Amino acid sequence: MASVAKNVEKIVAPTAEQLGIEIWDTEYKKEGGTYVLRIYIDKKEGITIEDCENFSRAIDPILDETDPVPDSYVLEVSSAGLDRTLTKAEHFERYIGTSVDVTLYKAENGKKTFTGTLVSRDDEKLTVSEEDKEIIFDNKNVASVRLTVIF
Repeated sequence: MASVAKNVEKIVAPTAEQLGIEIWDTEYKKEGGTYVLRIYIDKKEGITIEDCENFSRAIDPILDETDPVPDSYVLEVSSAGLDRTLTKAEHFERYIGTSVDVTLYKAENGKKTFTGTLVSRDDEKLTVSEEDKEIIFDNKNVASVRLTVIF
């Protein structure tokens, strides 16, 4: 399913660029018996409902024509959000020095959730600074990394 998402992202990327938006991430998964193709978008000034509508309308005929999705599906276009999930190398590079929430698949030191400053991430490990100490996680144990929303 990840290959479907990556293929869709490549197909619709030129349209996103024409509209002045960035594709943050693309998901294709089954939810409650229905396949969902979810595309998260972003731009410097923030995403509006109109941005989501315009992008959805622009890519709908392209997806119909190229038919990159093997099943019938629901298309959702959404903002990446304030608490956006970091999934790509460029996301991690962009947000080094920013507060993140790290969720693990299995507990380490009795905890599954950590909040700290993103120090680095490579192919094998994620490093976060928490209260003046660095914590290193194996990427295979990291379920998600999201930006911390601070009010």
